[in-house]
Amino acid sequence: MLFNSLNFAFFLPVVFLFYWFVASSNLKLQNILLLVSSYFFYALWDWRFLFLLIFSTFLDYFTGIKMSNAKNQNQKKIWFLISVTLNLGLLGFFKYYNFFIESFALLLAEFGLKTNLYTLEIILPVGISFYTFHGLSYVIDIYKDKIKAEKNFIEYSVFVCFFPLLVAGPIERATNLLPQLKKRRIFSNSLFNEGLAQIAVGFFRKIVIADSLAKYVDRIYVLPEIYNSSTLILASFFYAFQIYYDFSGYSDIAIGTAKLFGFEILQNFRLPFFSTSVTEFWRKWHISLSSWLNEYLYSPIAIGWRNLGKYSTHLAVFITFILAGLWHGAGLTFIVFGGLHGIALVYEISTKKIRKIWAKKIPKFIYNFLSAVLTFIYVSFAWIYFRSPDINSANLFVTNIFKGDFSMPFIGDTNIVGNSVFVLLIGFLFDLYLKHTNQDLEYFGSKLTFSKLVVFISVVIILTTLFFSDSNNFIYFQF
Repeated sequence: MLFNSLNFAFFLPVVFLFYWFVASSNLKLQNILLLVSSYFFYALWDWRFLFLLIFSTFLDYFTGIKMSNAKNQNQKKIWFLISVTLNLGLLGFFKYYNFFIESFALLLAEFGLKTNLYTLEIILPVGISFYTFHGLSYVIDIYKDKIKAEKNFIEYSVFVCFFPLLVAGPIERATNLLPQLKKRRIFSNSLFNEGLAQIAVGFFRKIVIADSLAKYVDRIYVLPEIYNSSTLILASFFYAFQIYYDFSGYSDIAIGTAKLFGFEILQNFRLPFFSTSVTEFWRKWHISLSSWLNEYLYSPIAIGWRNLGKYSTHLAVFITFILAGLWHGAGLTFIVFGGLHGIALVYEISTKKIRKIWAKKIPKFIYNFLSAVLTFIYVSFAWIYFRSPDINSANLFVTNIFKGDFSMPFIGDTNIVGNSVFVLLIGFLFDLYLKHTNQDLEYFGSKLTFSKLVVFISVVIILTTLFFSDSNNFIYFQF
């Protein structure tokens, strides 16, 4: 089930009413309702993969208990390896099997060897990357003695399958969500207002801004070879904003929906396009993934290779971002995307002292403005590889940009471009307001009186209705 669907428009109010008016006095009943609702939410996509979700949930629940009950470290390690191997094995099979088979066949072909390796028609289960990372963080934390194994299967299952987070995150931690599942939730006007406001912003970002930009972006990316440099640059900038408002919109709806049920989910975006470096960008973009990678991948690699001195940090960063790129998708384009960000971060680590000297010589406003512009340009460039269907298309796109034909960009339907610029300006000004007032969107609703909240949501609904045509799937739905 998608957030931007009629099914969800009926599903959410029904679950909300049962949750607060039927099950409000019974914690166990609340959790059971959330679990059943989450399974129903997932099954509407493809009920067959619901069994995979349940198996993955039971796997980590069972191995977590076995690790906690282990008599010695060796037993604990065995159960840990079983969980990690099966989790990564399932993720690898469904997401990467064809990619590695094709890559291996191409490698052998370079040496003149013909192979009879076959790819499979594999359907990628929705949300498998996200719920797998939920489970992995849980078993890793148990293995490192950061948390105790959860004995209540219902509560653990809701942690993994909670429907607002199930399809595209944010990637929650057991340390944050599980304790909330153990406490009786009491309806909060403040959380309700925050949730409604954030959901409204999320739908506006997705349906009005991202989907408007997609109409132009999709047209250019189909045949990049026929357009001039200016057009390709405009399309790459538009896509940077499209994916931001698409994915942050999803996160806003997810976090806002969780608030309606009394849960506070960790922030996933913090105005990343105001960042003055790629390092800062990744502290503010997809925060739940960035923090997951930092804790469970980067830190262990850096510590394990600390005998290499400063190069341990460089290698850890680069490897982490190569794998981060591969996490997004099975293809060379995603590896290049991760590699470009890895190179940028290694560069920023290596030049930190020099950049501090320059920052003192140049007026702060000018330095920060130029840094933000350069960061945005670089990030937009990396998104070309993320968006392109294959590595050849991405390279062709980049090659044509550097041909230097900066004549008037292709406009096509002036309504599409005009609407895109208009709604993008609204979104940017709202983000600028949040930055200027030093507010997080997660708490924006609590600052509004009831009448102001009604007006705010009404304006969003009117604008969404005016600009709605066809709403696309969320971009991160495929991961």
